[in-house]
Amino acid sequence: MPLKLTREQALKNKIAYLLEAEIFQDLTPQDLSEMDRTLTLATTLTGKIFYSPEETGEVLFILKKGRVQIYRISPEGKKLVLDTFGPGSIFGEMSLIGQGMHDSFAEAVEDCVICVISRDELERLLLKKPQISLRFLEVLGQRLSEAERRLEDLAFKSVPARLASLLLRLGQEQGATISGFTHQDLAEMVGTYRETTTATLNQFRSQGLLSIGRKKIEILNWDGLQEVAGE
Repeated sequence: MPLKLTREQALKNKIAYLLEAEIFQDLTPQDLSEMDRTLTLATTLTGKIFYSPEETGEVLFILKKGRVQIYRISPEGKKLVLDTFGPGSIFGEMSLIGQGMHDSFAEAVEDCVICVISRDELERLLLKKPQISLRFLEVLGQRLSEAERRLEDLAFKSVPARLASLLLRLGQEQGATISGFTHQDLAEMVGTYRETTTATLNQFRSQGLLSIGRKKIEILNWDGLQEVAGE
């Protein structure tokens, strides 16, 4: 049975988590310790939906551990994955900084450790530390560019090119061995059917671009995959 953390240990953990997030690197440990009153640290198990379209409060999530999927459900019941976040990512619903998850669900696709910050606390921080505002602008600008790129891929690229682009991006994040994604996960991320994704992966394997295991893909030929991604 795991030992229960003391309040001091829990606070140190929160501070360590926040310092790993790029936008809070300009804060001192004392600044972060002052956030303890309004900062919540939560563990979310795989498969749990912790944000849904019915939510009304404005909160910001900082993902310390695990992986989170943001998606919408169409009127026909089809799942559309908008984004997948890994450790260190910031997301949530907060008009103050242009973050939005309108009509979206947030689901833990792995066991997660998440810090939750309220709008009031973040507003206080932004007024006290203007450099954090600049970091937010940088993060949001990068995310907007990535969203535009994904939209272009969906509009103009074939399924093999979209899947190759996704694998290259995941490879940059995880290394040559990509783990934790089912064929269904990948299909939802590129906007196609699982059967199509499986057939395309098998095609890539026959071309010597990658090897496939259980929830694991190893990139063998980066240049070849890049060529497919660029069509």
